Amino acid sequence: SSSVMNISEHLSCPLGFGHYNAVDICILETVVIVLLTFLIIAGNLTVIFVFHCAPLLHHYTTSYFIQTMAYADLFVGVSCLVPTLSLLHYSTGVRESLTCQVFGYIISVLKSVSMACLACISVDRYLAITKPLSYNQLVTPCRLRICISLIWIYSCLIFLPSFFGWGKPGYHGDIFEWCATSWLTNAYFTGFIVCLLYAPAAFVICFTYFHIFKICRQHTKEISDRRARFPNHEGDAAGETGHSPDRRYAMVLFRITSVFYVLWLPYIIYFLLESSRVLENPALSFLTTWLAISNSFCNCVIYSLSNSVFRLGLRRLSETICSSC
Repeated sequence: SSSVMNISEHLSCPLGFGHYNAVDICILETVVIVLLTFLIIAGNLTVIFVFHCAPLLHHYTTSYFIQTMAYADLFVGVSCLVPTLSLLHYSTGVRESLTCQVFGYIISVLKSVSMACLACISVDRYLAITKPLSYNQLVTPCRLRICISLIWIYSCLIFLPSFFGWGKPGYHGDIFEWCATSWLTNAYFTGFIVCLLYAPAAFVICFTYFHIFKICRQHTKEISDRRARFPNHEGDAAGETGHSPDRRYAMVLFRITSVFYVLWLPYIIYFLLESSRVLENPALSFLTTWLAISNSFCNCVIYSLSNSVFRLGLRRLSETICSSC
């Protein structure tokens, strides 16, 4: 009890209103953060191991981006150990301002990598469906590695001005008091991030998936018309299988992208409102932040439930672990 009271005195518990209520809320926050940290690390380690154990997954060029997202989400979970350890055992020797800046910067960079990877995945699937004959010449392993390197470099650079006093990189739901009271958001920096990251990624994803599903609908309609004209024709099945795997895989990736934006949209909206000084609510700040961070675990669940090859690799990994035990 005394340790929890000590935590509530040193840390910013944004959902607490009364003294004893603040202690209860601090315990709730600690449970949420510890649980998310464990799930994110365990889930993404599983994804990384399955990709190494399932060679068929490497036949998709998007596996480069999926693995990059898994590593980025894994580092998100490792970074979340900072607030987790701070809540469980407060260390007075840590420079609070530097810890807040570094933690906020790292989280923002890692989630920027995930967002950029989702945009690149949508472009990759768009090219696979619209240019199937020249796809292998356009998308090569060398170009994919260069693209991933540029994603990391761009994500590191775009949030760098926050270290020079130009606003907050986007982390809310502050655990440390300094983050909540002394490190304020800036409307111009927020607009800068939105224009150079959030808006372009969302536009690319909407454009590519709109055309992907438009082409898939046209293809399905053509197959239906052909079957209506030639009900006994045997070539329809062969024509359908050409785009069916790409369509199914695009649906898997579309689910991952949709969940990403559903979980991140409240955070982005609150980020904009707080930067404009329209709304400032510690409870919303905490909830939207950790709802967005929970996406790092949701990717693992969606991929494992939607992709049959991934499930096969996960089954083999589980059998290997169980047999060794």
